[in-house]
Amino acid sequence: MTETCETPRRSAVVTGSSRGIGRAVAEELARAGFDVCVNCSSARGLDEARSFAAALEAEHGVRAIAAAADVADADEAEALIAAAQEAFGRVDVLVNNAGITRDGLIARMKEEDFDAVVGVNLKGTFNCCKAAVSRMMKQRYGRIVNMSSVVGVSGNAGQANYAASKAGVIGLTKSLARELAARNVTANAVAPGFIETDMTGALSEKQREAIVGRIASKRLGAPEDVAALVRFLASEEAGYITGQVICIDGGMSL
Repeated sequence: MTETCETPRRSAVVTGSSRGIGRAVAEELARAGFDVCVNCSSARGLDEARSFAAALEAEHGVRAIAAAADVADADEAEALIAAAQEAFGRVDVLVNNAGITRDGLIARMKEEDFDAVVGVNLKGTFNCCKAAVSRMMKQRYGRIVNMSSVVGVSGNAGQANYAASKAGVIGLTKSLARELAARNVTANAVAPGFIETDMTGALSEKQREAIVGRIASKRLGAPEDVAALVRFLASEEAGYITGQVICIDGGMSL
């Protein structure tokens, strides 16, 4: 009798996944058959996250849990990954999506606003990666997808803190890729442009028109556009792709 080695059911942790791009990513991964850990930043959002997790289970037939964690806190990031490990038995995919903005010209930017953005966007990504990689290396399988931004590639006036944090994510991702590739763990960065989220919803009509005018596709992206790319990078088929930064911006950075 020939023995077969079945692929284990994959699981994913998606930080900042109760809304926006993170929510779309969690939905897409659940649709693809991944068990999903939905994350919100604090206990205030836990009811909404639990409701979303329950909806994922009901609609897609996967297991889903909700966990509150401020990823800027190393202990909370470790607890988040540990909760997913306990629930699913393994952590195969980590999508570092949690992020904040505190925009302002650098001459008037408060130090605490710089620290807060770097703390969540960059340090939070580091914290979750550090918590996950030992587990991934032990099982000799993992997919890390870090959310950067086209702003991290090109910079943007009024967003020195955000651009610095997202540029840091790129450097972190490339370093992880070099460290982890031999253990069958990939690390890639996704760099969205302007996507229809709560952040872009605050734009005035004049601001929106100016932005769309810079985009070759002449439209803002949808969270689902980003989610489809993340789902591919999280898949078995993407095993030979690592250390890459993929812009998804409708041609804005051409």
